[in-house]
This record gives sequence, structure tokens and C-alpha cells, in this order.
Amino acid sequence: MAALRSVKVMNVLFADARRTVGMFSPIRNFRTGVKVLSQSGDHQAASFFKPVEEIMLPPNTFKNKVAFITGGGTGLGKRMTKTLSSLGAQCVIASRKIDVLQNSAEEISQETGNKVHAVQCDVRDPASVQAAVDELIRVAGLPDVVVNNAAGNFISPTEALSPNAWRTITDIVLNGTAYVTLDIGKRLIKEKKGAAFLAITTIYAESGSGFVVPSASAKAGVDALCKSLAGEWGRYGMRFNVIQPGPIKTKGAFSRLDPTGTFEKTMTDRIPVGRLGTSAEIANLVAYLCSDYASWVNGAVIRMDGGEYVFMAGEFNNLVKVTMEQWTLMESLIRQTKGS
Repeated sequence: MAALRSVKVMNVLFADARRTVGMFSPIRNFRTGVKVLSQSGDHQAASFFKPVEEIMLPPNTFKNKVAFITGGGTGLGKRMTKTLSSLGAQCVIASRKIDVLQNSAEEISQETGNKVHAVQCDVRDPASVQAAVDELIRVAGLPDVVVNNAAGNFISPTEALSPNAWRTITDIVLNGTAYVTLDIGKRLIKEKKGAAFLAITTIYAESGSGFVVPSASAKAGVDALCKSLAGEWGRYGMRFNVIQPGPIKTKGAFSRLDPTGTFEKTMTDRIPVGRLGTSAEIANLVAYLCSDYASWVNGAVIRMDGGEYVFMAGEFNNLVKVTMEQWTLMESLIRQTKGS
């Protein structure tokens, strides 16, 4: 009876804790860009983990190197391109929307002083990929760096998905990554040239996730592709690594994954460092993994999410919401419990 009474009291305390945390929800302040999402109230972790926006690698780290970035005209891809270009790389960015690409290429070129080329490419189509790689080689040469960043995603109950909806995501994410990797990889092998390949996936590629099942499945496939080739193509001078970012607010991603803004309000509650990531932080890791400083990093899948994955995986991590007064009461109840 004592044990049952303890459980009932603890349940009440947890409910109180949830309500207490909820009281602070209206105070949260969400912003995009450098002024990252932060929150006031009980959770002040973000003040300890302020993002650094500056580029961390030395100037000219990528001098005389060519970088090919899919999805390089917007969002995370654009920031990656800017970082690599700032470090001396000759960047070639690719996606379907050539006007967006050209505007981004011109903007980054003017800012960094290094030429950025725009190449139209639909990664879902092997013929389009082949033509894009032909153009890449014509304007810049075979790449030293390949970043597979092109992606597509949306939320939906799985039972509502049509075959076309499934195919739309898997064609971009898994098939597109494979087409780009295989086309460039075969040419590199033929020319006996090495390169660093990097793919951008997600933390739920490892765990799986409902409501984004095509993306979870395709991203898991990309992880497997990169780990497999890390073992097979290292002999040809190629490295393959993966970054699994947690939530980073970009216009394209959030417009399809949180169109009403509802989920953003609770997102930082499950991130121990108390904030979203920034595109600059991801871009710095991209630059490191693709640089010669990381020449012994191969086959790695690096989670960069502020601790979100481990927080959600830990069964008791929600106890962070319990106050010290509530802990004192629970301790006294636990001490009264006898036997097993």
C-alpha cells in the first residue's frame, strides 16, 4: 500500500511539474538567424551555450580545392557554401531552381571574393545529375569536396501517404544522394583522384520517427550508403561522413514541418542546451569534416543536436521538471517504502 501511495503522489507531483513548466511557455522568445531561439523562465541553459558564428578554420583551408554542394542555394546549403567559399574553395552549387542558385552564387561570390558557380540539377534524374557533373567539371574540375545536402520532407500521417508522396521524398533524399555519389565517385576512381564526401541527414535516421516515415527511411539509407562506401572506397582516396543535425530553423524546412508554428514552442524543452542550432555551427562542422584536418575521419555519423536525441531516449530525463521541494517529498516517500 505504501508503494502504491508513493506512486500516486509522484504522479501528482509530475503533473504539477508539467503545469509549472507550462506557466513559462508564453514568456519564450523565438527568433531566426543569429539571434537564435532562446527562452526565459526556469530554463536558462541557453545562456551557457551561446553559438559562435565566426568561421573556425584558418583562411585558405580550401585554397585550390573545388566543392560541389547540392541544395547549395538556400538554407543550410547556402551557409555551407558561404563558409567553404570564405575558406578559399571554388564552389559549385546545384539544385532545380537556377534563378535562386544564380542569385545565391552572385551574392556569395561578392561577399567572399571567390567565384561560385551555379549548375541546374534535378538529383532525382540520373541524366540530369550526369549533365550537372559534366558542367561541374567543365567550369571547375573534378571536386575535392562533395556535400550531399539536397533534401525534401513534409509531415503527414503515414496512412495518408500516396505512392507518389513516398517516391517524392525517397527519390530526392536516397536516390538523389546515390546518383550524385555514384556518378562523381566513378569519375574520381577513373582519374585516380580522392575526395571528401559528406551527407546531411537527421537524428531520426537512427531512431526512426512517425509522421515523417519517407524521410526517416531515406535518411537511414543515406547513413548506410555513406558507412558502406567509407569501407569500400577508402582505397580510392575517398572519405565518407555524415552529419545528423537536430532542429535548426530554416524557412524551407520549418514551412513544411511546422507550418503553424505550434511545435516550435515546445522544441527547446527537450534540448538540454536550451536552444536550436544555427546554420553557422553546422557549416563549421561541415568545413572541418571536409578538410585535410579531418583526413583520419571516415565512416563517422556525427549527431549535432544540443543533446536532444539522448534527452528523448532517457526514460527518466523529464525529471528535470521536478522542483527541489518535490524531490524532498519524493525522497521521504521512497524511504517509507519497504521491501521490493
